[in-house]
Amino acid sequence: MTDITFGLDTFGDVPEDDHGNLLSYGATIRQVVDEAVIADQTGVDAIALGEHHRPEYAISSPETALAGIAGKTERLILGSGVTVLSSDDPVRVFQRFATLDGLSNGRAQVILGRGSFTESFPLFGYDLADYDKLFEEKIELFAELVKEKPVTWSGTTRPPLVDADVFPKTDSGHLSTWVGVGGSPQSVVRTARYGFPLMLAIIGGAPERFAPYIDLYNRAADQLGTVAHPVGMHSPGFIADTDEEAVEVFYPRFKVMRDKIGALRGWPPLRRSEFEHEVRDGSLYVGSPETVARKMARAIKALGVGRFDLIYGSGSTPVSARLRAVELFGTKVLPMTKDMLADA
Repeated sequence: MTDITFGLDTFGDVPEDDHGNLLSYGATIRQVVDEAVIADQTGVDAIALGEHHRPEYAISSPETALAGIAGKTERLILGSGVTVLSSDDPVRVFQRFATLDGLSNGRAQVILGRGSFTESFPLFGYDLADYDKLFEEKIELFAELVKEKPVTWSGTTRPPLVDADVFPKTDSGHLSTWVGVGGSPQSVVRTARYGFPLMLAIIGGAPERFAPYIDLYNRAADQLGTVAHPVGMHSPGFIADTDEEAVEVFYPRFKVMRDKIGALRGWPPLRRSEFEHEVRDGSLYVGSPETVARKMARAIKALGVGRFDLIYGSGSTPVSARLRAVELFGTKVLPMTKDMLADA
């Protein structure tokens, strides 16, 4: 069980410099590029950039930042995590990622999602009452676009297309397309229906609780006559040289971010005991390289996934700490995890 893809994910959280000052948005984006270069050099397989439209995050256009990364890397899969298809135009999404695919010599990957944040809907003139319908119609259209042939389609969320040919096309004739799912059975079945790979966002609780979703995906694909691809998972965490340092750097910043988001969703403030439980038994991968590697290997074995992505920082985690976390992930965590999986 060693043929696993390992990636790093970021939302472009605005970090602190070494003096405790927050970086500008431009400096944050350049920082993400620097981190991707280190990932590429240290053996990480993929990087995924999330799309957000909030003040805490600098990346609202993942494919643009990925294009900057493409010119400075050689091997990394360059993905979004996720592209909020519901509030975007499927034709333009395909064109932008097909362009990225050309720039990167075939390394582009789009991960489509409905979006766990809703700021993009009013920003781009969409009604949240249409949340489900928007995604259902747009993924239907996107599934036709990735065939890279003329498309005829009609729906209620955008003008119809009649024998429309969309350019550019990819050199391979295939744009790598995944769907990110947070835990809705309907979303899992939809992903299987279109034959797309599934990326599970496992951000809390024991990873094993997602095993039924993987089983559902495989059963749905079998019944629908589509392909069940190896499933991916992504979870938050942070790596430092020691467990104590990782917690000291990560916890206070994670709590600020978690409480800010939680207040919007009716969650109580995060308690230290909850955090420690998630680190020990849940879906926070925080600690030294060996601690994180052991926990990653356990989750991969338990779920049988073919890809593991670590969301490697949260909130204002300092620049130097983020750079070190990326380096440790590639040089220490991945070799240890692969050895543990090989011994399984």
